[in-house]
Order: sequence, then structure tokens, then C-alpha cells
Amino acid sequence: MFTHVMIGTNDHERSRRFYDATFAALGGKPAEVDERGRLIYLHEGDRLTITKPIDGGPAAAANGGTIGISAVSHDQVPAWHVAGTEHGGTAIESPPSERPNGSFVAYLRDPDGNKLTVRSQPTK
Repeated sequence: MFTHVMIGTNDHERSRRFYDATFAALGGKPAEVDERGRLIYLHEGDRLTITKPIDGGPAAAANGGTIGISAVSHDQVPAWHVAGTEHGGTAIESPPSERPNGSFVAYLRDPDGNKLTVRSQPTK
């Protein structure tokens, strides 16, 4: 259904430090930078782009929005959470934990206030 997710930032370098660290915890690669200076994260066919708003106004987090990111193992979830909090993210909601359906989740706000979650699939 989706081709990509794009979010705004007010500080590319701060965002790069945060997202490079959190995606490394999930086995991803550092950002590529396109000709417009946007940070692009590619992983298994998915794309997340981070950019300053095109209208020149300040970036603002979506009120009620959450971006969900997949982890391939339960171990990656707390690693992602630690990497995020060590690189400017803010822990929110509960600590990384297993849900009743067996998935393992964690939540953070990135340095610009965007709400993120990472989830591993339920164990069988």
C-alpha cells in the first residue's frame, strides 16, 4: 500500500545521528543523502525519508501519528530503544515489553517529536 514514509526535521545532523543508530540496531544501513539533501533509509524494499519541510516552515510531529518499524527478532527491540535514547530520542509509554499476542514492542519519540514504535513478530 505505501511506497515510502517522509517526516520532517529541524536538524538534519541530529536526525542522522538518531536514525543511523536506531536503524543500525535493526541491521540497517546509514542514511544515503539525495541531491536535495534529504536523508534516505532503505531496508528490504522500504524507504524512510527525513527532510526539512519544503514550505520553509518548522517541522512538527503528527498529533496522533505513529510510525511502525519492523524488527526481525525480539533482541533487536531493546537494542533499538537503547540506541534511540542514547542518540537524542525520548522513551515513551511502557519500557520495551512483550504484548499478549507474543510480539515485542518499544516506543520512542525522535529528536523532532515524531512517535515511533518497533515491533518484532510473535514467537511461535
